[in-house]
Amino acid sequence: MQLLKKLAGETVIYGLGNLSSRLLNFIILTPYLTREFVESEYGVHSTLYAYAAFLMIIFTYRMETAFFRFASLDKQKNNNTDALDNNLNDSVLSKKNIFPTATISLLISTLILVTLMVVFSQPIANFIQYPDQRLYVIWFALIIGFDALAAIPLAKLRLDSRPIYFVFAKLTGVVVNVLFILFFLEMCPKLAEQGNSFAQAIYHEENKVGLVFVANLMGSLATLLLLLPLYFSVKLRFDREAWKSMLRYSAPLIIVGLAGITNEVADRIFLQRLLPGTDEYVDGQIGIYSACYKFAILMALFTQAFNYAAEPFFFRNANREDSRQVYGQVAEAFTLVGCFAFLSIWFYIDLVKFIVDEPYRVGIRIVPILLLANVCLGLYYNFAIWYKLSDKTHIGAYIACTGALLTILINVALIPHIGYMASAWATLAAYATMSTLCYVTGQRFYKIDYPIAKMLTYLGIAVGLFFISQWVRGMYGAGSAVLLTVNTFLLVGFVMWAIWSLRSSYRLL
Repeated sequence: MQLLKKLAGETVIYGLGNLSSRLLNFIILTPYLTREFVESEYGVHSTLYAYAAFLMIIFTYRMETAFFRFASLDKQKNNNTDALDNNLNDSVLSKKNIFPTATISLLISTLILVTLMVVFSQPIANFIQYPDQRLYVIWFALIIGFDALAAIPLAKLRLDSRPIYFVFAKLTGVVVNVLFILFFLEMCPKLAEQGNSFAQAIYHEENKVGLVFVANLMGSLATLLLLLPLYFSVKLRFDREAWKSMLRYSAPLIIVGLAGITNEVADRIFLQRLLPGTDEYVDGQIGIYSACYKFAILMALFTQAFNYAAEPFFFRNANREDSRQVYGQVAEAFTLVGCFAFLSIWFYIDLVKFIVDEPYRVGIRIVPILLLANVCLGLYYNFAIWYKLSDKTHIGAYIACTGALLTILINVALIPHIGYMASAWATLAAYATMSTLCYVTGQRFYKIDYPIAKMLTYLGIAVGLFFISQWVRGMYGAGSAVLLTVNTFLLVGFVMWAIWSLRSSYRLL
């Protein structure tokens, strides 16, 4: 139980930090930007971040996960679960070699990729269908470059169980981003009207979207600067053998990452290219979809916080005799908490939907689909640990590609007919399929005794309560006092049952 409490404690810290940063975005930036931008402008903003997500996988080439794996092998080379590169000596597997090797690798590759993006910024702008926005490409090259250089130091903080430093660095970047946005879009227009030449040079009405990207650039730079002490805390050395082994390990994970990003953000790109109508209409639909997608971020906060804490946790404890039992308990606890988050967010969606401006609220129906999709994504994070620990990352690539293929097929087939609803259903189908495949294959190659019957029961009950709530919604209307009262009773009932279930299973209370 001490291990579970430690994981829970780190998840809470990551969660609070992640929650704080995302809430700054969700409570301040989302309502502000959806009121500052028309739907089409917000659509451009969202589409470009979708492309950036793909590029981030290319820039980091999953070196942070390889760092987790190899740094956790320190002095454990002879364990029979560590079949990878048995010719490497203990010094190569030492954190003293792994961290600087990964850091130097990313530093060199980032400089090359940023340079290429800047040099070919116009062709890239033409490809993403924004030929007049070459500067956007340059700004994003720098944003992604700074984020890539921060990846290994942030991973080291997670592996070393230093979540407070991690959260501080990430949160500072978000705060700086928000402050610069408010400066550019609020203070600069007023100063420009008063004749301030500096503000007049910066602010132009038609370039508001670009200024948001510049603000993000400042936030990414702030995070990187806070992490610089980690760069100088070790002697820089490059171990070629370790580097080659890390690349062999991470190469299939690049495919996993690209497939995962396809599931997560490619919907905006598909909508941009497949929705019928004028460019303004299409960008407007993407803006509506992206704004309402933000509500699912509340569920994604928990899932991401869990992943931040769980991935290094799984690696650190891989050699314990009871590790597989612990992994099963973690998965069960995640399922319960994930179901609670799914219900609590949707049950009170009528109280928080006013965060986005009224024209965007028409897309609120995608929220429960995406919430449930994030529960499935969290289960996938739990089940996926088997191929990372057994060094069968190529199988993880096959599973992720299956999910990506499903995403592509559903989007291509249905977007012309049902618009952004197709993207929401594709996300759920992909994550549900990936988590199922990961569980089934994992039981064959790296068996973990997950209490799958209990986990499916939790999911079934949560979905059943959702449909009861929807029936009441249909009878009494959205936002009615009756609906909120019934939802509260349903949620309290679920919590009481969940506490009883955990107490009976693990004697937690």
